[in-house]
Amino acid sequence: MTTGWEAAVEAQIRSAQERGEFDNLPGAGKPIPGRDLPYDEGWWIRSFLEREELPGDLLLPTPLQLRRRIEKLPDEVRDLPTEESVRAYVAALNTEVVAWLRTPTGPRVVVRPVNADDVVRDWRAARERAAAERVTRAVGPEHVPAPAPPRRRWWPWRRR
Repeated sequence: MTTGWEAAVEAQIRSAQERGEFDNLPGAGKPIPGRDLPYDEGWWIRSFLEREELPGDLLLPTPLQLRRRIEKLPDEVRDLPTEESVRAYVAALNTEVVAWLRTPTGPRVVVRPVNADDVVRDWRAARERAAAERVTRAVGPEHVPAPAPPRRRWWPWRRR
């Protein structure tokens, strides 16, 4: 048994079909995507992340997000122009780590603040390597001087 509003809705659908408003819709005559796949409870969030082009890291708990950001830190600071900007980036990340340490939520994961001096040292070394590679590519490897041999130390207690 249909109610009054159901009959009105059916009448509107029928009249729209007669006018051809459902003809040439996108996906008409094509199979429904994912119909043959087993049911997945998280299908809607997965499709949302794909549609909005969001990284899956957003679903991780806070300590795991912080650990992942710390792991990716050398790649994040590689293109920063100055040491001050690298230190500011590390300071902002450390602020988030300390805020989480004060009120930890989520799984118990060890997260520690990052030593800014270590990051700056690695940043400088990466910049020097990149500059050396640019020189090698510009000049050619045959014109780059060979590195000096390591110095041999004389140890008085060691006899040859």
